[in-house]
Amino acid sequence: MTDTALAPLHPARRWQFWLFVVVMLALTAMFLGLAKWQFDRLAQKEALIATAAANMHMTPEPLPAPSQWPGLDPQAYQYRPVTATGHYRDDQTVRVFVGLSDAAKGRYSGPGYWIMTPFELAGGGTVFVDRGFVPESLSAQYAAVPAGTTTISGVAVASEAADFFTPGSDRSKRVDWVRDIPRMSAMLDPSLRPVAPVYIDLPAGPAGALPQGGETTVDFPNNHLGYAYTWLGFALTTVIMLAEWVRRQWRPGESRRTR
Repeated sequence: MTDTALAPLHPARRWQFWLFVVVMLALTAMFLGLAKWQFDRLAQKEALIATAAANMHMTPEPLPAPSQWPGLDPQAYQYRPVTATGHYRDDQTVRVFVGLSDAAKGRYSGPGYWIMTPFELAGGGTVFVDRGFVPESLSAQYAAVPAGTTTISGVAVASEAADFFTPGSDRSKRVDWVRDIPRMSAMLDPSLRPVAPVYIDLPAGPAGALPQGGETTVDFPNNHLGYAYTWLGFALTTVIMLAEWVRRQWRPGESRRTR
Protein backbone atom coordinates (compact mmCIF):
# COMPACT_ATOMS: atom_id res chain seq x y z
CA MET A 1 0.00 0.00 0.00
CA THR A 2 1.32 3.46 -0.87
CA ASP A 3 0.91 6.52 1.51
CA THR A 4 1.71 10.18 0.85
CA ALA A 5 3.84 11.92 3.53
CA LEU A 6 5.72 15.18 3.95
CA ALA A 7 9.43 14.98 3.28
CA PRO A 8 11.40 16.33 6.25
CA LEU A 9 13.73 19.28 5.81
CA HIS A 10 17.43 18.79 5.52
CA PRO A 11 18.96 19.58 8.95
CA ALA A 12 21.18 22.30 7.45
CA ARG A 13 18.10 24.20 6.30
CA ARG A 14 16.06 23.97 9.47
CA TRP A 15 17.44 27.16 11.05
CA GLN A 16 16.75 29.06 7.81
CA PHE A 17 13.21 27.71 7.79
CA TRP A 18 12.44 28.75 11.35
CA LEU A 19 14.16 32.14 10.91
CA PHE A 20 11.91 32.92 7.94
CA VAL A 21 8.83 31.79 9.87
CA VAL A 22 9.71 34.03 12.83
CA VAL A 23 10.38 37.03 10.56
CA MET A 24 7.08 36.63 8.69
CA LEU A 25 5.11 36.21 11.91
CA ALA A 26 6.81 39.30 13.34
CA LEU A 27 5.85 41.26 10.22
CA THR A 28 2.27 40.05 10.53
CA ALA A 29 2.15 41.16 14.17
CA MET A 30 3.62 44.54 13.24
CA PHE A 31 1.07 45.09 10.46
CA LEU A 32 -1.78 44.15 12.79
CA GLY A 33 -0.43 46.56 15.40
CA LEU A 34 -0.27 49.36 12.83
CA ALA A 35 -3.84 48.58 11.74
CA LYS A 36 -5.04 48.82 15.34
CA TRP A 37 -3.19 52.12 15.76
CA GLN A 38 -4.96 53.51 12.69
CA PHE A 39 -8.36 52.36 13.99
CA ASP A 40 -7.57 54.12 17.29
CA ARG A 41 -6.55 57.26 15.39
CA LEU A 42 -9.79 57.04 13.39
CA ALA A 43 -11.84 57.09 16.60
CA GLN A 44 -9.83 60.04 17.91
CA LYS A 45 -10.18 61.97 14.64
CA GLU A 46 -13.94 61.38 14.47
CA ALA A 47 -14.26 62.64 18.04
CA LEU A 48 -12.19 65.72 17.13
CA ILE A 49 -14.37 66.45 14.09
CA ALA A 50 -17.49 66.15 16.21
CA THR A 51 -16.00 68.50 18.82
CA ALA A 52 -15.08 71.07 16.17
CA ALA A 53 -18.56 70.95 14.64
CA ALA A 54 -20.11 71.46 18.06
CA ASN A 55 -17.69 74.29 18.91
CA MET A 56 -18.65 76.33 15.84
CA HIS A 57 -22.23 76.65 17.10
CA MET A 58 -21.28 77.87 20.56
CA THR A 59 -21.91 81.41 21.76
CA PRO A 60 -18.77 83.58 21.44
CA GLU A 61 -16.86 83.88 24.68
CA PRO A 62 -13.72 85.77 25.72
CA LEU A 63 -10.42 84.13 24.85
CA PRO A 64 -9.06 82.40 27.99
CA ALA A 65 -6.59 84.43 30.05
CA PRO A 66 -2.85 83.73 29.67
CA SER A 67 -2.85 81.88 33.01
CA GLN A 68 -5.06 79.23 31.37
CA TRP A 69 -3.00 78.82 28.19
CA PRO A 70 -0.62 76.14 29.51
CA GLY A 71 -3.55 73.78 30.14
CA LEU A 72 -5.50 74.69 26.98
CA ASP A 73 -5.88 71.89 24.43
CA PRO A 74 -5.74 73.72 21.07
CA GLN A 75 -7.34 70.82 19.19
CA ALA A 76 -10.28 70.57 21.58
CA TYR A 77 -10.67 74.38 21.49
CA GLN A 78 -10.49 74.46 17.69
CA TYR A 79 -13.15 76.53 15.83
CA ARG A 80 -14.71 77.92 18.99
CA PRO A 81 -16.07 81.47 18.52
CA VAL A 82 -14.12 83.89 20.70
CA THR A 83 -13.78 87.59 21.44
CA ALA A 84 -10.73 89.53 22.54
CA THR A 85 -10.06 93.11 23.59
CA GLY A 86 -6.74 94.85 23.05
CA HIS A 87 -4.82 96.54 20.27
CA TYR A 88 -3.04 95.42 17.14
CA ARG A 89 0.72 95.51 16.81
CA ASP A 90 0.89 96.03 13.06
CA ASP A 91 4.66 96.57 13.17
CA GLN A 92 5.02 92.94 14.26
CA THR A 93 2.89 91.43 11.46
CA VAL A 94 4.07 88.17 9.93
CA ARG A 95 3.03 87.23 6.40
CA VAL A 96 2.53 83.51 5.72
CA PHE A 97 2.79 82.45 2.10
CA VAL A 98 -0.09 80.35 0.76
CA GLY A 99 -1.54 79.21 -2.54
CA LEU A 100 -5.27 79.75 -1.96
CA SER A 101 -7.34 77.39 -4.08
CA ASP A 102 -9.98 78.49 -6.57
CA ALA A 103 -12.53 77.18 -4.07
CA ALA A 104 -11.86 80.25 -1.90
CA LYS A 105 -14.96 81.81 -0.41
CA GLY A 106 -13.95 85.34 -1.39
CA ARG A 107 -13.03 87.05 -4.65
CA TYR A 108 -9.30 86.43 -4.57
CA SER A 109 -7.29 83.22 -4.80
CA GLY A 110 -3.92 82.00 -6.04
CA PRO A 111 -0.50 82.78 -4.54
CA GLY A 112 -0.49 85.28 -1.71
CA TYR A 113 -0.19 85.70 2.04
CA TRP A 114 -2.13 85.23 5.23
CA ILE A 115 -1.76 88.46 7.21
CA MET A 116 -0.96 87.34 10.74
CA THR A 117 -0.96 90.38 13.03
CA PRO A 118 -0.25 90.10 16.78
CA PHE A 119 -3.05 91.40 18.99
CA GLU A 120 -1.85 92.56 22.40
CA LEU A 121 -4.55 91.72 24.91
CA ALA A 122 -5.76 94.23 27.48
CA GLY A 123 -5.20 91.66 30.23
CA GLY A 124 -1.70 90.73 29.10
CA GLY A 125 -0.33 88.32 26.56
CA THR A 126 -0.72 88.27 22.79
CA VAL A 127 -2.73 86.31 20.28
CA PHE A 128 -2.03 86.13 16.56
CA VAL A 129 -4.94 87.28 14.41
CA ASP A 130 -5.35 85.96 10.89
CA ARG A 131 -6.80 89.03 9.24
CA GLY A 132 -7.25 87.17 5.97
CA PHE A 133 -5.72 86.57 2.56
CA VAL A 134 -3.98 89.11 0.32
CA PRO A 135 -2.92 88.19 -3.24
CA GLU A 136 0.80 88.44 -3.93
CA SER A 137 0.18 91.07 -6.62
CA LEU A 138 -1.69 93.24 -4.06
CA SER A 139 0.46 92.46 -1.05
CA ALA A 140 0.92 96.14 -0.18
CA GLN A 141 -2.67 97.17 -0.82
CA TYR A 142 -4.81 96.16 2.08
CA ALA A 143 -6.64 97.95 4.85
CA ALA A 144 -4.72 99.14 7.90
CA VAL A 145 -5.58 97.78 11.32
CA PRO A 146 -7.92 99.80 13.56
CA ALA A 147 -6.06 102.20 15.85
CA GLY A 148 -6.33 102.03 19.62
CA THR A 149 -8.15 99.56 21.80
CA THR A 150 -10.72 97.46 19.99
CA THR A 151 -12.70 94.27 20.46
CA ILE A 152 -12.51 91.58 17.82
CA SER A 153 -14.55 88.43 17.19
CA GLY A 154 -13.54 85.34 15.27
CA VAL A 155 -12.89 81.62 15.67
CA ALA A 156 -9.99 80.02 17.48
CA VAL A 157 -7.77 77.87 15.26
CA ALA A 158 -4.97 75.56 16.37
CA SER A 159 -1.41 76.15 15.24
CA GLU A 160 -0.36 74.47 12.00
CA ALA A 161 2.68 72.24 12.20
CA ALA A 162 5.78 72.68 10.09
CA ASP A 163 7.24 69.45 8.75
CA PHE A 164 10.64 68.29 7.52
CA PHE A 165 10.07 69.85 4.09
CA THR A 166 8.87 73.27 5.31
CA PRO A 167 11.41 76.01 4.49
CA GLY A 168 12.75 78.06 7.36
CA SER A 169 11.26 81.43 8.30
CA ASP A 170 12.56 84.51 6.48
CA ARG A 171 12.99 86.75 9.52
CA SER A 172 14.42 89.68 7.56
CA LYS A 173 11.20 89.92 5.52
CA ARG A 174 8.96 88.58 8.31
CA VAL A 175 7.65 85.84 6.02
CA ASP A 176 6.84 82.28 6.96
CA TRP A 177 5.40 79.27 5.14
CA VAL A 178 3.01 77.82 7.69
CA ARG A 179 0.82 79.29 10.42
CA ASP A 180 2.97 77.69 13.08
CA ILE A 181 2.54 79.76 16.25
CA PRO A 182 5.92 78.90 17.85
CA ARG A 183 7.76 79.74 14.60
CA MET A 184 5.91 83.04 14.18
CA SER A 185 6.36 83.88 17.85
CA ALA A 186 10.13 83.67 17.41
CA MET A 187 9.89 86.77 15.19
CA LEU A 188 8.00 88.84 17.77
CA ASP A 189 9.27 91.41 20.22
CA PRO A 190 9.86 89.46 23.48
CA SER A 191 7.68 91.95 25.32
CA LEU A 192 4.62 90.48 23.56
CA ARG A 193 5.00 87.11 25.22
CA PRO A 194 3.32 84.87 26.25
CA VAL A 195 1.58 84.04 22.97
CA ALA A 196 -1.72 82.14 22.90
CA PRO A 197 -1.57 78.53 21.62
CA VAL A 198 -4.34 79.31 19.13
CA TYR A 199 -4.81 82.14 16.68
CA ILE A 200 -8.03 84.00 15.89
CA ASP A 201 -9.37 83.75 12.35
CA LEU A 202 -11.47 86.80 11.47
CA PRO A 203 -14.75 86.58 9.52
CA ALA A 204 -15.25 87.98 6.04
CA GLY A 205 -15.50 91.74 5.62
CA PRO A 206 -17.19 93.67 2.78
CA ALA A 207 -17.04 92.00 -0.64
CA GLY A 208 -13.68 92.60 -2.30
CA ALA A 209 -12.09 94.03 0.85
CA LEU A 210 -8.50 93.10 1.69
CA PRO A 211 -7.37 91.26 3.68
CA GLN A 212 -9.97 88.71 2.60
CA GLY A 213 -11.28 87.15 5.80
CA GLY A 214 -13.77 84.36 6.26
CA GLU A 215 -11.60 81.67 4.67
CA THR A 216 -11.83 79.40 7.70
CA THR A 217 -12.37 75.77 6.73
CA VAL A 218 -13.05 72.87 9.04
CA ASP A 219 -10.32 70.70 7.62
CA PHE A 220 -9.32 67.50 9.38
CA PRO A 221 -7.78 65.02 6.91
CA ASN A 222 -9.24 61.66 7.86
CA ASN A 223 -7.64 58.82 5.91
CA HIS A 224 -7.18 56.50 8.88
CA LEU A 225 -9.75 53.91 7.78
CA GLY A 226 -8.01 53.46 4.43
CA TYR A 227 -4.63 53.19 6.13
CA ALA A 228 -6.02 50.60 8.57
CA TYR A 229 -7.35 48.44 5.73
CA THR A 230 -4.00 48.77 3.97
CA TRP A 231 -2.13 47.43 7.00
CA LEU A 232 -4.67 44.62 7.38
CA GLY A 233 -4.08 43.75 3.73
CA PHE A 234 -0.34 43.57 4.34
CA ALA A 235 -0.92 41.31 7.36
CA LEU A 236 -3.11 38.97 5.30
CA THR A 237 -0.53 38.94 2.50
CA THR A 238 2.28 37.91 4.83
CA VAL A 239 0.18 35.06 6.25
CA ILE A 240 -0.65 33.78 2.76
CA MET A 241 2.97 34.08 1.64
CA LEU A 242 4.17 32.21 4.72
CA ALA A 243 1.64 29.40 4.26
CA GLU A 244 2.59 28.95 0.61
CA TRP A 245 6.30 29.03 1.40
CA VAL A 246 5.91 26.40 4.13
CA ARG A 247 3.93 24.19 1.74
CA ARG A 248 6.72 24.42 -0.83
CA GLN A 249 9.41 23.65 1.75
CA TRP A 250 7.68 20.49 3.02
CA ARG A 251 7.21 18.85 -0.37
CA PRO A 252 5.04 15.76 -0.48
CA GLY A 253 7.03 12.57 -0.64
CA GLU A 254 6.08 8.98 -1.04
CA SER A 255 6.81 6.12 1.30
CA ARG A 256 5.81 2.54 0.99
CA ARG A 257 4.39 0.49 3.76
CA THR A 258 3.44 -3.13 3.52
CA ARG A 259 0.61 -4.39 5.57
